[in-house]
This record gives sequence, structure tokens and C-alpha cells, in this order.
Amino acid sequence: MDAERRVGVAVDFSACSRKALKWAVDNVARRGDHLILITVRPEGNYESGEMQLWETTGSPFIPLSEFSDPVVMKKYGVKPDPETLDIVNTAAAQKEIVVLLRIYWGDAREKICEAIDKIPLSCLVIGNRGLGKLKRAILGSVSNYVVNNGSCPVTVVKSSDHE
Repeated sequence: MDAERRVGVAVDFSACSRKALKWAVDNVARRGDHLILITVRPEGNYESGEMQLWETTGSPFIPLSEFSDPVVMKKYGVKPDPETLDIVNTAAAQKEIVVLLRIYWGDAREKICEAIDKIPLSCLVIGNRGLGKLKRAILGSVSNYVVNNGSCPVTVVKSSDHE
């Protein structure tokens, strides 16, 4: 994987993360790249499945063929939406890119920055939910944290209010 670029996209299978994914596919990913989707699940007491094995280090890379399979993804407690799967399947076929998923458990801000360093990523694309100033102050902005603390170029795709 050394010669290829590793383009990361933070996804939570929401509308704003699909918009960021679509933007990354249309504007950043090119033939031969590795498109690595990073999703972060909340910490919790998981009693079964793959989550227990990989909770501290993150999952191994999950190829597109496996994360398109609901049975496999149930083991990880993740349910990719059909639109996200359509975007990555189309991109893999048309642009000849390798699509992988990596799942982390914990605080999204810290785990995304950890993924940037450990994978390592060439760049990261992340969506922005468009929280108001008050909500952002209380909840904190994942995209703002990653922009300020990530060790690679980070592009924030803003969610418009009209969607």
C-alpha cells in the first residue's frame, strides 16, 4: 500500500457523511487509490461479536465485499446504509479503487485522529453536521477537532441547511 494514496473518509452513515463520501469520490479519489472509510462507534459493554476483539485497537481492514454483507457487519454492530454502499460500489468499479472499512470504538474525535496516524492516511474528508454555535460549544465539533489535531490534510464538507 506504500505507492498508493490512502484517502480516508469519516462516515457515520448519515446524510452529511454520505455527502462527504460523494465529494471525496468525485474530487479526490483516483485510479489505484485506497479509499478507507472510518467509522467510530460509541464505547459500551459489548458481550458478543467482533467488537470485543477490536475495541482498543480498531477492527482490521474490512474489504468492500464483506462490509456489503449485513451478516458480517452485524458482528461489528454496524449497519451501512444502501446509499453509502451504492456510492462505494460504484466508485470501486468505475475508478478502480480499493475500498476498505475500519471501525473504531470510543470518542470520534480521538479515534479519527488515531486512525490518521496508524493507517496512515494521505488525507481525510469529513462531513460537518452544521451544528449551531450553542450546540457546538456544548457537544464539541468532531470536524473542528480533527482539523486542528489531525496530522494530514483534512477537508471538511459542509452540510447545507437546505437538505
